[in-house]
Amino acid sequence: MIQYSDLKTQSVKVLERFESLWGRLDLEGQQTRLQEIEYQLSRPGVWDNPESLTPVLKEKSVLEERVAKFSELKKLHEDVLEWLDFAEHDPAQDILEALKDNLSAFSRMQEQIELEAFMSGPDDKNAAILEIHPGAGGTEAQDWAEMLLRMYLRWAENNSYKTRYLDYIQGDGAGIKSVTLQITGDYAFGQLKGERGIHRLIRISPFDTSGRRHTSFASVDVYPQVSDDINIEINEEDLRIDVFKASGPGGQHVNKTSSAIRITHAPSGLVVQCQTERSQRRNKESAMKILKAKLYDIEMEKIEEERQEQYAAKDAIAWGSQIRTYTLQPYRLVKDHRTNAEVGDVDSVLDGNLNSLIHSYLLSNHE
Repeated sequence: MIQYSDLKTQSVKVLERFESLWGRLDLEGQQTRLQEIEYQLSRPGVWDNPESLTPVLKEKSVLEERVAKFSELKKLHEDVLEWLDFAEHDPAQDILEALKDNLSAFSRMQEQIELEAFMSGPDDKNAAILEIHPGAGGTEAQDWAEMLLRMYLRWAENNSYKTRYLDYIQGDGAGIKSVTLQITGDYAFGQLKGERGIHRLIRISPFDTSGRRHTSFASVDVYPQVSDDINIEINEEDLRIDVFKASGPGGQHVNKTSSAIRITHAPSGLVVQCQTERSQRRNKESAMKILKAKLYDIEMEKIEEERQEQYAAKDAIAWGSQIRTYTLQPYRLVKDHRTNAEVGDVDSVLDGNLNSLIHSYLLSNHE
Protein backbone atom coordinates (compact mmCIF):
# COMPACT_ATOMS: atom_id res chain seq x y z
CA MET A 1 0.00 0.00 0.00
CA ILE A 2 1.32 3.41 -0.98
CA GLN A 3 1.66 5.89 1.88
CA TYR A 4 0.92 9.57 1.23
CA SER A 5 3.58 10.65 3.74
CA ASP A 6 6.30 8.78 1.82
CA LEU A 7 5.28 10.34 -1.49
CA LYS A 8 5.07 13.76 0.13
CA THR A 9 8.65 13.49 1.43
CA GLN A 10 9.89 12.28 -1.95
CA SER A 11 8.01 15.07 -3.74
CA VAL A 12 9.56 17.78 -1.57
CA LYS A 13 13.08 16.62 -2.46
CA VAL A 14 12.36 16.41 -6.20
CA LEU A 15 10.59 19.79 -6.26
CA GLU A 16 13.44 21.49 -4.37
CA ARG A 17 15.86 20.07 -6.92
CA PHE A 18 13.65 21.41 -9.70
CA GLU A 19 13.70 24.93 -8.26
CA SER A 20 17.50 24.84 -8.21
CA LEU A 21 17.66 23.55 -11.80
CA TRP A 22 14.95 25.65 -13.43
CA GLY A 23 16.69 28.98 -12.97
CA ARG A 24 19.74 27.69 -14.85
CA LEU A 25 17.74 26.41 -17.82
CA ASP A 26 16.46 29.85 -18.91
CA LEU A 27 13.53 28.65 -21.03
CA GLU A 28 12.46 32.21 -21.86
CA GLY A 29 15.95 33.12 -23.06
CA GLN A 30 16.10 30.00 -25.24
CA GLN A 31 12.67 30.80 -26.75
CA THR A 32 13.70 34.40 -27.44
CA ARG A 33 16.88 33.29 -29.21
CA LEU A 34 14.89 30.76 -31.26
CA GLN A 35 12.49 33.50 -32.37
CA GLU A 36 15.45 35.68 -33.39
CA ILE A 37 16.87 32.87 -35.54
CA GLU A 38 13.49 32.17 -37.14
CA TYR A 39 13.15 35.87 -37.99
CA GLN A 40 16.68 35.90 -39.42
CA LEU A 41 15.93 32.88 -41.61
CA SER A 42 12.72 34.46 -42.92
CA ARG A 43 14.45 37.59 -44.28
CA PRO A 44 14.65 37.99 -48.09
CA GLY A 45 17.79 36.63 -49.73
CA VAL A 46 19.07 34.84 -46.64
CA TRP A 47 18.89 31.45 -48.42
CA ASP A 48 20.97 32.63 -51.40
CA ASN A 49 24.06 31.17 -49.70
CA PRO A 50 22.83 28.04 -47.83
CA GLU A 51 26.33 26.95 -46.75
CA SER A 52 26.75 30.08 -44.63
CA LEU A 53 23.62 29.12 -42.68
CA THR A 54 25.01 25.81 -41.38
CA PRO A 55 26.00 27.17 -37.91
CA VAL A 56 22.66 28.99 -37.57
CA LEU A 57 20.63 25.93 -38.56
CA LYS A 58 22.66 23.79 -36.16
CA GLU A 59 21.95 26.25 -33.32
CA LYS A 60 18.27 26.31 -34.28
CA SER A 61 18.06 22.52 -34.11
CA VAL A 62 19.70 22.47 -30.66
CA LEU A 63 17.41 25.24 -29.37
CA GLU A 64 14.27 23.52 -30.69
CA GLU A 65 15.23 20.32 -28.90
CA ARG A 66 15.99 22.17 -25.66
CA VAL A 67 12.78 24.23 -25.72
CA ALA A 68 10.72 21.08 -26.31
CA LYS A 69 12.40 19.25 -23.42
CA PHE A 70 12.23 22.22 -21.03
CA SER A 71 8.56 22.75 -21.87
CA GLU A 72 7.84 19.06 -21.23
CA LEU A 73 9.64 19.28 -17.88
CA LYS A 74 7.56 22.32 -16.91
CA LYS A 75 4.36 20.44 -17.83
CA LEU A 76 5.41 17.43 -15.72
CA HIS A 77 6.17 19.79 -12.83
CA GLU A 78 2.65 21.22 -13.05
CA ASP A 79 1.18 17.70 -13.17
CA VAL A 80 3.01 16.68 -10.00
CA LEU A 81 1.78 19.81 -8.16
CA GLU A 82 -1.78 19.07 -9.30
CA TRP A 83 -1.70 15.44 -8.16
CA LEU A 84 -0.10 16.48 -4.86
CA ASP A 85 -3.03 18.78 -4.28
CA PHE A 86 -5.49 15.98 -5.09
CA ALA A 87 -3.68 13.55 -2.76
CA GLU A 88 -3.62 16.05 0.09
CA HIS A 89 -7.41 16.32 0.01
CA ASP A 90 -8.13 12.68 -0.88
CA PRO A 91 -5.25 10.19 -0.35
CA ALA A 92 -7.04 7.32 -2.08
CA GLN A 93 -4.85 4.58 -3.59
CA ASP A 94 -5.73 5.38 -7.22
CA ILE A 95 -4.76 9.02 -6.68
CA LEU A 96 -1.55 8.02 -4.92
CA GLU A 97 -0.75 5.66 -7.81
CA ALA A 98 -1.19 8.52 -10.28
CA LEU A 99 0.98 10.80 -8.11
CA LYS A 100 3.70 8.14 -7.92
CA ASP A 101 3.70 7.62 -11.71
CA ASN A 102 3.83 11.36 -12.45
CA LEU A 103 6.54 11.90 -9.86
CA SER A 104 8.67 9.11 -11.40
CA ALA A 105 8.29 10.54 -14.91
CA PHE A 106 9.11 14.03 -13.65
CA SER A 107 12.19 12.82 -11.75
CA ARG A 108 13.54 10.88 -14.76
CA MET A 109 13.04 13.82 -17.12
CA GLN A 110 14.65 16.20 -14.64
CA GLU A 111 17.72 13.99 -14.23
CA GLN A 112 18.13 13.71 -18.01
CA ILE A 113 17.91 17.48 -18.54
CA GLU A 114 20.17 18.14 -15.57
CA LEU A 115 22.86 15.91 -17.04
CA GLU A 116 22.55 17.47 -20.48
CA ALA A 117 22.85 20.91 -18.88
CA PHE A 118 26.14 19.75 -17.36
CA MET A 119 27.29 18.49 -20.78
CA SER A 120 27.42 21.85 -22.51
CA GLY A 121 30.91 21.57 -24.02
CA PRO A 122 31.32 21.98 -27.79
CA ASP A 123 31.99 18.24 -28.25
CA ASP A 124 29.84 16.71 -25.52
CA LYS A 125 27.02 15.73 -27.87
CA ASN A 126 29.40 13.94 -30.26
CA ALA A 127 30.06 10.24 -30.62
CA ALA A 128 33.06 8.97 -28.67
CA ILE A 129 36.20 7.04 -29.54
CA LEU A 130 37.31 4.98 -26.54
CA GLU A 131 40.69 3.24 -26.20
CA ILE A 132 41.77 0.74 -23.55
CA HIS A 133 45.41 -0.26 -22.93
CA PRO A 134 46.64 -2.62 -20.19
CA GLY A 135 49.43 -1.53 -17.90
CA ALA A 136 52.49 -3.53 -16.95
CA GLY A 137 51.78 -7.03 -15.69
CA GLY A 138 51.28 -9.23 -18.73
CA THR A 139 48.28 -11.55 -18.59
CA GLU A 140 46.89 -9.99 -15.38
CA ALA A 141 46.68 -6.50 -16.88
CA GLN A 142 45.48 -7.75 -20.26
CA ASP A 143 42.65 -9.67 -18.60
CA TRP A 144 41.69 -6.53 -16.64
CA ALA A 145 41.66 -4.51 -19.89
CA GLU A 146 39.22 -7.05 -21.36
CA MET A 147 37.02 -6.77 -18.26
CA LEU A 148 36.88 -2.99 -18.79
CA LEU A 149 36.01 -3.53 -22.46
CA ARG A 150 33.09 -5.75 -21.44
CA MET A 151 31.98 -3.14 -18.88
CA TYR A 152 31.85 -0.34 -21.46
CA LEU A 153 30.12 -2.54 -24.05
CA ARG A 154 27.45 -3.41 -21.46
CA TRP A 155 27.14 0.26 -20.47
CA ALA A 156 26.63 1.26 -24.09
CA GLU A 157 24.00 -1.43 -24.56
CA ASN A 158 22.19 -0.41 -21.37
CA ASN A 159 22.05 3.21 -22.58
CA SER A 160 21.06 2.42 -26.20
CA TYR A 161 24.38 3.46 -27.70
CA LYS A 162 25.78 1.70 -30.76
CA THR A 163 29.34 0.33 -30.68
CA ARG A 164 31.81 -0.66 -33.39
CA TYR A 165 35.33 -2.01 -33.12
CA LEU A 166 37.90 0.17 -34.86
CA ASP A 167 40.87 -1.84 -33.64
CA TYR A 168 41.34 -4.97 -31.53
CA ILE A 169 44.55 -6.77 -30.58
CA GLN A 170 44.21 -9.94 -28.52
CA GLY A 171 46.44 -10.62 -25.55
CA ASP A 172 48.93 -13.44 -25.13
CA GLY A 173 46.79 -16.26 -23.82
CA ALA A 174 44.09 -14.09 -22.22
CA GLY A 175 42.71 -10.58 -22.35
CA ILE A 176 43.58 -7.85 -24.84
CA LYS A 177 46.67 -5.81 -25.68
CA SER A 178 44.60 -2.86 -26.90
CA VAL A 179 41.17 -2.01 -28.24
CA THR A 180 39.57 1.02 -29.88
CA LEU A 181 35.79 1.42 -29.89
CA GLN A 182 33.49 3.86 -31.62
CA ILE A 183 30.47 4.61 -29.41
CA THR A 184 27.68 6.39 -31.25
CA GLY A 185 24.69 8.25 -29.84
CA ASP A 186 23.74 11.64 -28.40
CA TYR A 187 26.10 12.81 -25.64
CA ALA A 188 28.28 9.69 -25.85
CA PHE A 189 31.45 11.76 -25.40
CA GLY A 190 29.87 13.97 -22.76
CA GLN A 191 28.97 10.92 -20.70
CA LEU A 192 32.27 9.11 -21.16
CA LYS A 193 34.80 11.96 -20.98
CA GLY A 194 35.19 11.47 -17.23
CA GLU A 195 36.27 7.85 -17.77
CA ARG A 196 39.62 9.02 -19.10
CA GLY A 197 42.40 7.93 -16.78
CA ILE A 198 43.89 4.94 -14.97
CA HIS A 199 41.60 2.20 -13.64
CA ARG A 200 42.91 -0.12 -10.91
CA LEU A 201 41.73 -3.64 -10.05
CA ILE A 202 42.47 -5.49 -6.79
CA ARG A 203 41.54 -9.18 -6.72
CA ILE A 204 42.64 -12.74 -6.08
CA SER A 205 44.30 -13.61 -9.37
CA PRO A 206 42.71 -16.43 -11.39
CA PHE A 207 46.14 -16.90 -13.00
CA ASP A 208 48.06 -17.35 -9.73
CA THR A 209 47.97 -20.93 -8.45
CA SER A 210 49.04 -19.68 -5.01
CA GLY A 211 45.83 -17.64 -4.70
CA ARG A 212 47.61 -14.37 -3.97
CA ARG A 213 46.03 -10.94 -4.27
CA HIS A 214 47.13 -8.91 -7.31
CA THR A 215 46.77 -5.28 -8.37
CA SER A 216 46.33 -4.56 -12.08
CA PHE A 217 46.13 -1.31 -14.03
CA ALA A 218 44.67 -0.27 -17.38
CA SER A 219 44.33 3.11 -19.05
CA VAL A 220 41.21 4.46 -20.72
CA ASP A 221 41.36 7.31 -23.24
CA VAL A 222 38.25 8.99 -24.65
CA TYR A 223 38.13 11.38 -27.61
CA PRO A 224 35.20 13.13 -29.27
CA GLN A 225 34.57 11.96 -32.81
CA VAL A 226 35.13 15.01 -34.96
CA SER A 227 32.04 16.26 -36.78
CA ASP A 228 32.17 16.41 -40.56
CA ASP A 229 31.72 20.20 -40.48
CA ILE A 230 34.93 20.67 -38.46
CA ASN A 231 37.96 20.95 -40.69
CA ILE A 232 41.11 19.22 -39.44
CA GLU A 233 43.88 19.79 -41.97
CA ILE A 234 46.06 16.73 -42.51
CA ASN A 235 48.82 16.89 -45.12
CA GLU A 236 49.11 13.58 -46.98
CA GLU A 237 52.89 14.11 -47.13
CA ASP A 238 52.98 13.94 -43.32
CA LEU A 239 51.46 10.45 -43.27
CA ARG A 240 53.19 7.09 -43.42
CA ILE A 241 50.69 4.35 -44.22
CA ASP A 242 51.63 0.72 -43.52
CA VAL A 243 49.56 -2.26 -44.61
CA PHE A 244 49.65 -5.56 -42.70
CA LYS A 245 47.61 -8.69 -42.02
CA ALA A 246 44.90 -8.34 -39.40
CA SER A 247 45.42 -10.30 -36.18
CA GLY A 248 42.11 -9.71 -34.43
CA PRO A 249 38.68 -11.32 -34.82
CA GLY A 250 36.85 -10.84 -38.09
CA GLY A 251 36.81 -14.06 -40.06
CA GLN A 252 39.23 -15.90 -42.31
CA HIS A 253 39.21 -13.24 -45.04
CA VAL A 254 40.28 -10.51 -42.63
CA ASN A 255 43.11 -12.57 -41.21
CA LYS A 256 44.45 -13.88 -44.55
CA THR A 257 44.63 -10.65 -46.53
CA SER A 258 46.73 -7.53 -45.92
CA SER A 259 43.75 -5.32 -45.11
CA ALA A 260 44.87 -3.78 -41.82
CA ILE A 261 46.08 -0.17 -41.89
CA ARG A 262 48.54 1.65 -39.63
CA ILE A 263 48.95 5.42 -40.06
CA THR A 264 51.83 7.40 -38.56
CA HIS A 265 51.41 11.19 -38.44
CA ALA A 266 54.95 12.60 -38.51
CA PRO A 267 54.37 16.12 -37.04
CA SER A 268 52.56 14.86 -33.94
CA GLY A 269 54.10 11.40 -33.66
CA LEU A 270 50.61 9.88 -33.37
CA VAL A 271 50.20 6.30 -34.55
CA VAL A 272 46.73 4.87 -35.19
CA GLN A 273 45.56 1.64 -36.74
CA CYS A 274 42.43 -0.23 -37.77
CA GLN A 275 42.10 -3.88 -38.74
CA THR A 276 38.46 -4.84 -38.14
CA GLU A 277 37.07 -4.18 -41.63
CA ARG A 278 37.45 -6.44 -44.68
CA SER A 279 38.86 -3.79 -47.00
CA GLN A 280 41.89 -1.52 -46.85
CA ARG A 281 39.72 1.43 -47.85
CA ARG A 282 37.30 1.08 -44.92
CA ASN A 283 40.13 0.42 -42.48
CA LYS A 284 41.89 3.54 -43.73
CA GLU A 285 38.70 5.60 -43.33
CA SER A 286 38.30 4.39 -39.73
CA ALA A 287 41.97 5.00 -38.94
CA MET A 288 41.71 8.55 -40.32
CA LYS A 289 38.68 9.16 -38.04
CA ILE A 290 40.76 8.13 -35.04
CA LEU A 291 43.66 10.33 -36.16
CA LYS A 292 41.38 13.34 -36.69
CA ALA A 293 39.81 12.82 -33.26
CA LYS A 294 43.21 12.71 -31.57
CA LEU A 295 44.53 15.75 -33.44
CA TYR A 296 41.36 17.67 -32.60
CA ASP A 297 41.69 16.69 -28.95
CA ILE A 298 45.28 17.95 -28.89
CA GLU A 299 44.22 21.25 -30.46
CA MET A 300 41.46 21.70 -27.89
CA GLU A 301 43.97 21.05 -25.13
CA LYS A 302 46.25 23.74 -26.52
CA ILE A 303 43.36 26.20 -26.36
CA GLU A 304 42.47 25.26 -22.81
CA GLU A 305 45.57 25.65 -20.65
CA GLU A 306 44.28 23.42 -17.90
CA ARG A 307 43.61 20.56 -20.26
CA GLN A 308 46.98 21.14 -21.91
CA GLU A 309 48.73 20.65 -18.57
CA GLN A 310 46.71 17.51 -17.95
CA TYR A 311 47.73 16.12 -21.34
CA ALA A 312 51.43 16.99 -20.92
CA ALA A 313 51.52 15.39 -17.48
CA LYS A 314 49.68 12.25 -18.49
CA ASP A 315 50.00 9.75 -15.68
CA ALA A 316 51.82 6.47 -15.97
CA ILE A 317 49.68 3.35 -15.88
CA ALA A 318 50.81 2.54 -12.36
CA TRP A 319 50.50 3.24 -8.65
CA GLY A 320 49.13 6.52 -7.36
CA SER A 321 47.62 7.79 -10.59
CA GLN A 322 44.31 5.92 -10.71
CA ILE A 323 40.97 7.69 -11.05
CA ARG A 324 38.99 4.66 -9.85
CA THR A 325 39.67 1.46 -7.92
CA TYR A 326 37.65 -1.74 -8.28
CA THR A 327 38.27 -3.92 -5.21
CA LEU A 328 37.17 -7.57 -5.26
CA GLN A 329 39.34 -8.73 -2.32
CA PRO A 330 39.51 -8.51 0.71
CA TYR A 331 36.24 -6.54 0.50
CA ARG A 332 34.05 -5.51 -2.46
CA LEU A 333 33.88 -1.84 -3.42
CA VAL A 334 34.24 0.50 -6.39
CA LYS A 335 35.59 3.93 -5.42
CA ASP A 336 36.08 6.99 -7.63
CA HIS A 337 39.02 8.89 -6.16
CA ARG A 338 38.01 12.22 -7.75
CA THR A 339 34.53 12.41 -6.26
CA ASN A 340 34.78 9.88 -3.39
CA ALA A 341 31.65 8.21 -4.83
CA GLU A 342 31.42 4.55 -3.79
CA VAL A 343 29.39 1.57 -5.01
CA GLY A 344 29.31 -1.67 -3.04
CA ASP A 345 27.88 -3.81 -5.83
CA VAL A 346 31.06 -4.35 -7.86
CA ASP A 347 29.46 -6.99 -10.11
CA SER A 348 26.76 -4.52 -11.13
CA VAL A 349 29.37 -1.89 -12.09
CA LEU A 350 31.40 -4.42 -14.09
CA ASP A 351 28.14 -5.38 -15.81
CA GLY A 352 27.91 -1.83 -17.13
CA ASN A 353 25.85 -0.05 -14.48
CA LEU A 354 28.15 2.97 -14.44
CA ASN A 355 25.65 5.81 -14.52
CA SER A 356 25.83 6.65 -10.82
CA LEU A 357 29.63 7.04 -11.04
CA ILE A 358 29.48 8.94 -14.34
CA HIS A 359 26.79 11.28 -13.04
CA SER A 360 28.67 11.91 -9.79
CA TYR A 361 31.69 13.03 -11.78
CA LEU A 362 29.64 15.35 -14.01
CA LEU A 363 27.89 16.82 -10.96
CA SER A 364 31.17 17.39 -9.10
CA ASN A 365 32.51 19.43 -12.03
CA HIS A 366 29.54 21.83 -11.85
CA GLU A 367 29.14 22.41 -8.15
